[in-house]
Amino acid sequence: MAEKPTVLFVCVHNAGRSQMAAGYLQAIAGDRIEVLSAGSEPRDQINPVAVAAMAEEGIDIASNTPKLLTVEAVRESDVVITMGCGDACPIFPGKRYEDWVLDDPAGRDEGTVRRIRDEIRARVEKLIAELVIS
Repeated sequence: MAEKPTVLFVCVHNAGRSQMAAGYLQAIAGDRIEVLSAGSEPRDQINPVAVAAMAEEGIDIASNTPKLLTVEAVRESDVVITMGCGDACPIFPGKRYEDWVLDDPAGRDEGTVRRIRDEIRARVEKLIAELVIS
């Protein structure tokens, strides 16, 4: 794996789960890990409830924009973490793939989105521990 690993988070809309995960990874790992996120069918904006839930944690994802998943993004990543995008994610040999089964925060109430956010944070912290040798 590269000196500085690149992690790509992918969900369908790139408006909730993958944005929260990328926000946490950026905030916690800082410049030790390169962070990308994308969606197989990106929405035009990030879920406002997800933005609010992350703001409660002191992490601002409001200015992020959902991006379309590209083959290049997968190719340049060391770790690809999918969240319910199924077969839409291209597979390249030699990469580490994980599928995080998480509820989609779209249309959910604040309490549900907070629960999803907290589960994402726990998984991101575990991922950082595995990727970063301090």
